[in-house]
Amino acid sequence: MDYQAIIDKYYPEDNRLRDIYMTHSTLVMKRAVRICDHHPELNLDRRFIIEAAMLHDIGIFKCDAPGIQCFGKAPYLTHGRIGAELLRAEGLPKHARVCERHTGAGITKEEILRLNLPLPPQDFLPETMEEKVICYADKFYSKTRPEQEKTIEQAEKSLQRFGEAGLERFKSWERLFE
Repeated sequence: MDYQAIIDKYYPEDNRLRDIYMTHSTLVMKRAVRICDHHPELNLDRRFIIEAAMLHDIGIFKCDAPGIQCFGKAPYLTHGRIGAELLRAEGLPKHARVCERHTGAGITKEEILRLNLPLPPQDFLPETMEEKVICYADKFYSKTRPEQEKTIEQAEKSLQRFGEAGLERFKSWERLFE
């Protein structure tokens, strides 16, 4: 699978959005691959991790997030679902699952209903170990400051504002991956 061709299809112009996308995705991929390489006992699919990490945010261009050069119409929270739709259309259902399950430390159906989030009422939690690794690695890099790596404490603090359940999932991944 040629993930670069898919990126080029949706981000054809050499501009700031593509720079942000590529910087963020590459850093997430490198951290995820480091975890993969340091934990052979987890039997992670390294090639899939590379591909899915590079594609996990493919849907951001359709969202309204001008601070990161996204001038679409959809709420930013839906970028994972949008990316999943794009990747399913590309024939990549496993990669699509990573897109829709990487936001926060995953989002539960109960959170969607309680907070009236613009998502279908279902669980969007990472389930496979590869999904968990990419979701975890993603928390260390924002797109507003793409080159700056967060500390574990900073990543935890950014998740804490969304509730204890996601923070606890993240901490369980810390124990597993660090």
